[in-house]
Amino acid sequence: MFGKARRARQALAAARVLDDVVESQLALVARLPEEARKRAAEHLAEMVLLAQAYRHYAQGWIDRRELDRRARAAADKLVLMRRPNPIRVHLTEPD
Repeated sequence: MFGKARRARQALAAARVLDDVVESQLALVARLPEEARKRAAEHLAEMVLLAQAYRHYAQGWIDRRELDRRARAAADKLVLMRRPNPIRVHLTEPD
């Protein structure tokens, strides 16, 4: 019983850290150029979803395996978002 309560407290603490990071970055995001603002907002949204997953785990709505799955998915998504967008070139056949 005590282990479950401790894990819930740790999960809520992790969610608070993520919330604090997001909150601290919001003012900075608003000052970015539009394209950079979109990318930064997507990063922050992913962090909000991860914080929500930690809260769901703390409530017992999801198990550790599901929390781990969501955390890995969020990390993978953040890595993909960090990659530069490839330059789109329209190639046509010569006439």
